[in-house]
Amino acid sequence: MPCNRARAAIHCVATGVVRSGVIALFAAGGALSAATPTPGPTAPRAPEICDPTAPPPQAEGTRRMVERLAGLEAQAHPFAHPFLSGKAIVVLREKIAAAASPAEALPLMGRLGEALLNDGQSEAALREFEAYERVATTSGTGIAPVIRDKLLFMEALCNLRLGEQENCMTNHNADSCLLPIQGGGVHRIQRGSRAAVGLLTRLLEHDPRRFDAGWLLNIASMTLGEYPDGVPPQWRIDPKVFASEYDIGRFRDVAGPLGLDVDDLSGGVVLDDFNNDGLLDVMVSGYGFHSQLRLFRNNGDGTFTDCTAAAGLLGLTGGLNMFQADYNNDGFMDVFILRGAWLGEEGRFPNSLLRNNGDGTFTDVTEEAGLLSFHPTQAATWLDYDGDGWIDLFIGNESEGTKSVHPCELYHNNGDGTFTECATATGVAYTEFVKAVVSGDYNRDGRPDIYLSLRDGPNLLLRNDGPAPAAADAPRSRAPAWHFTNVASAAGVTEPVYSFPCWFWDYDNDGWPDILVTGYRIHDVGDVAADYLGLPSDAARPRLYHNNHDGTFADVTAAAGLNRVIHAMSGNFGDLDNDGWLDFYAGTGDPSLSTLIPNRMFRNDGAGHFQEVTTSGGFGQLQKGHGIAFGDLNNDGDQDVYSVLGGAYPGDHYPRQLFANPGHGNHWLKLKLEGVQSNRAAIGAVIKVVVQTAAGERSIYRTVGSGGSFGASPMRQEIGLGQATAVVRVEISWPRTGKTQVVSLPAMDQCYVIREGTARASEVELKRFPWPAPGTPGRPHQHVMGAAGP
Repeated sequence: MPCNRARAAIHCVATGVVRSGVIALFAAGGALSAATPTPGPTAPRAPEICDPTAPPPQAEGTRRMVERLAGLEAQAHPFAHPFLSGKAIVVLREKIAAAASPAEALPLMGRLGEALLNDGQSEAALREFEAYERVATTSGTGIAPVIRDKLLFMEALCNLRLGEQENCMTNHNADSCLLPIQGGGVHRIQRGSRAAVGLLTRLLEHDPRRFDAGWLLNIASMTLGEYPDGVPPQWRIDPKVFASEYDIGRFRDVAGPLGLDVDDLSGGVVLDDFNNDGLLDVMVSGYGFHSQLRLFRNNGDGTFTDCTAAAGLLGLTGGLNMFQADYNNDGFMDVFILRGAWLGEEGRFPNSLLRNNGDGTFTDVTEEAGLLSFHPTQAATWLDYDGDGWIDLFIGNESEGTKSVHPCELYHNNGDGTFTECATATGVAYTEFVKAVVSGDYNRDGRPDIYLSLRDGPNLLLRNDGPAPAAADAPRSRAPAWHFTNVASAAGVTEPVYSFPCWFWDYDNDGWPDILVTGYRIHDVGDVAADYLGLPSDAARPRLYHNNHDGTFADVTAAAGLNRVIHAMSGNFGDLDNDGWLDFYAGTGDPSLSTLIPNRMFRNDGAGHFQEVTTSGGFGQLQKGHGIAFGDLNNDGDQDVYSVLGGAYPGDHYPRQLFANPGHGNHWLKLKLEGVQSNRAAIGAVIKVVVQTAAGERSIYRTVGSGGSFGASPMRQEIGLGQATAVVRVEISWPRTGKTQVVSLPAMDQCYVIREGTARASEVELKRFPWPAPGTPGRPHQHVMGAAGP
């Protein structure tokens, strides 16, 4: 039994797991085979229960997790967690008061100013930096030129943040913080940006080579409505550098009118149909100790209901990232939440597995399932690595040399609601600082492989070699262990050495999965400015690896037009215009409040090149970009884009956005696959849609999964068909058997359920609704951060 499945089953009974039917099945001799998923009928729709005034009692597993999470903040060191600047402020003020001399106090005052700024107390931070100058001057300590310039920069940053708080937050609208800032994004209250312009100008007069100050000067001038002409020519960035290479049409942000603009720190998002009513729901998480996980049910009429309490989720907080899968093959999507990223030894937080109970509620079954561990992470992928029909889980943890060792984990699904950890046995217990994990069958041998993106070091491509040969003296009753081999160097996919989000995708529709991995290293925001201006920098750049069909990849980054400094923290892909070619959106930034750079959207032109469409589509949000998901929330056939925004510091929160697709007139299909021998959600299944066009037949490929490595798109595949005149056939390669199932579809622009082994597809009628009209006022958004925010 792989990873000793029998032992896990015995443990489940011995510890009294009482989920309905589990013990009885074991007592009956395993009537539910751990090797074959339950076929079952199509999962029923969950009951329409969402009464926030009468939340159901939480299960014991959920209560235990809530208690664990509630105790994390008390254990945290104020200088180890970026979202504990409030505690750091108290400590620093005490140290300043006790300082024996101005020379001892000044460094603490500088740190206090930064802590206040990070905490969202921009005016108080500004006063602290001004006090630093006074103390240094009157005490005779003096201010060195490098410190003087840093003070100018920090004071400018305080004023920029004040402008954002008084405008982009207090008077938030669909144009707020969108590059190039114009229309409703121009600040009504201009004192912050006006002061910032003066300070940045002084700094540039001292040092004209400060690209970071020049970039922020242009941004501040935009917020005043004075860009470009109001920027001195020597520091002006030509508006042409922001122009899109293709007009994709404006995608309006409709999160406010729909009540989906949760205001929180960085976090993740899952778009999927959690109650099987054909409508995509929204689940969002946040990084902070008090960031409540939230679930919004799609009502199918242009409204969403916050079902967080009714779903039994209250008290489940934190989580920088999350992904969905049907781990128990019951037809309802479950969710795995990842916590502790970036915090090293201070990030020993528990992850969470949330079981969808099929009645509108979720239960935290982390401990019951054998998944309770305490490592810093935000990276994971679901895959059926051994092809037994049950979806397994790989977690990429964050290690830092020998001082913080957190090996990666691989959990084998035992088919009984439990998992067994077997990373060491399978050769994947790597101790690296992992920032992304994705899976895909790059060599098309029928076994899913794993790609790891690392913060500092060559990336890993773990080839799934299948079961290792059994030793001659091994007991016959013991199944051979599965094994993976790192082949990244031979395959040519190790770069960039500083990287972050990544994914497998077939961007050129040749039937072979390619890899995109983004770079994540800049000196400061000036490196991004330099790249826009066509100037060199040593910043990390992405890599687009084209699959050569022989186990190797070719670096086609430059030819594809992607040799740019994007500095992405997140990203996902989809088909913006339903032309059948996959596009992608990169969420950008880093914890520094000065890294005000646009999230960036790129359109695939179908000829191997990507066109930037950031400004034409209205996607250039300057606030920090995190979880991203593509999904057709209003069932009009066009994919919309949900974007989670916000940073790590308490003052760096921002409302989430939902970009509504204006439509492009191309045909489409929605396909929901149901595995019978394969895992129920059909993760890893490869879809080939053959369509007829005026130029002849064309093939479009998709693989079932949630897309990128930060944010999760729906498992239901939404496939653009371009100007097809008919669907010739759909071919599905199922992940467990490798068999290809051929299905005929009667029409385009419809949604179908295709069940493994069933010759005919079932058409599904979907509720459609229009988006709110332009100018519709926003509903009060969910302020999560309390006193830390403006």
